[in-house]
Amino acid sequence: MLRTQSVLSTSVEDRSMKWLGLLGLVALSECMVIIPITQMKSMRETLRERNLLTNFSEEHPYSLSQNAANDQNIIYHPLRNYHDFICIGTIAIGTPPQEFTVIFDTGSSDLWVPSIHCHSPSCLTHNLFNPHKSTTFKLLDNRSDLIYASGRIEGVLGQDVIQIGNLLHFNQTFTLSQNLSKDFFQNVPFDGILGLGFPSLAIQGTTPLFDNLKNLGLIPYPLFAFYLSSRRENGSVLMFGGVDHSYHTGKLNWVPVSQTHYWQITMGRISVNGEVIACKRGCQAIMDTGTTSLLGPRRHIAKIQRLIHVRPFGSLQHTVPCNITSTLPPLIFTIKGIDYPVPAQAYIYESSQGLCYSTFRNVKQPKNEAETWVLGNVFLKLYFSVYDREKYRIGLAPAV
Repeated sequence: MLRTQSVLSTSVEDRSMKWLGLLGLVALSECMVIIPITQMKSMRETLRERNLLTNFSEEHPYSLSQNAANDQNIIYHPLRNYHDFICIGTIAIGTPPQEFTVIFDTGSSDLWVPSIHCHSPSCLTHNLFNPHKSTTFKLLDNRSDLIYASGRIEGVLGQDVIQIGNLLHFNQTFTLSQNLSKDFFQNVPFDGILGLGFPSLAIQGTTPLFDNLKNLGLIPYPLFAFYLSSRRENGSVLMFGGVDHSYHTGKLNWVPVSQTHYWQITMGRISVNGEVIACKRGCQAIMDTGTTSLLGPRRHIAKIQRLIHVRPFGSLQHTVPCNITSTLPPLIFTIKGIDYPVPAQAYIYESSQGLCYSTFRNVKQPKNEAETWVLGNVFLKLYFSVYDREKYRIGLAPAV
């Protein structure tokens, strides 16, 4: 979920973060669906049923505007697969701890959760942080304004003890939301977002959570890795501080980060059936665990939609006959000379209503910018990904 802009009334200069606790191994537990699929639908699915998806898509276009280790030392954090490709996990804030479900998002760098001072309808359907019930909370005299591609959060900065897993405890600055965008967060099963992007994307003067872990020496290596299970029931894992190679096959292929803002790399081409259909002279690709889809420039997405025989369903949705999915060709992303195929079974999504939708979407891009694609969880469920902050690179390998 790409962050597009942040506004802070005054910068935060207090960097004297103190950590509580020691590095240890958080036991793996099976990843599970939060609520059975038959009882919980994705935001997109819910909006479809309410006939609200078209309005939501028009009001929230996706935008790119820019304002391995010893296994004993890896911090494992289990993630739960959510019906429409999103994986969420649990963190705790405060003393005593208050639990929240968050998206671990490589497309942003800030941490926010809703607070009891938020009276937006979207807030009322989620867990709310109560600063008055935490003995370690510190209010910072700063307001924040976080603008994402699909919504906006206004609030105030605070600082408190964050707990990830059982053994990582440390002080962290975060946003307590006081106002959320209409509709968007009301229809999702997570309470907030935990950004894992670069500091340049964070609120000015704040230290992102992963940088805090790194600076405090709480993890043995400054990297994290995602395994997003292709099975909806269980298995997804986020690793801090090392790589468990049992989650991928073959060797990791390392690609240098081209810009330290998003987790962005250079891609060579995109092809179908041997024909280069996009990224003909090279382009940029952003790895975004907070995004479900595959996003690219409008003209290229239109060509792909024609190639896979999509048909309009409403003004902004595209369906594919479910019975032809097995006949559709894979889309090949070539990165640093290595092909990464994405089969139709991955880029076509079948809803609970029996309709099959293309997961390709347009991305709004500033003029004169290099051609840029966003590879969301459709891609990342196929390929285990490692994000290395020491050597500024991303590692990719086929997921098990």
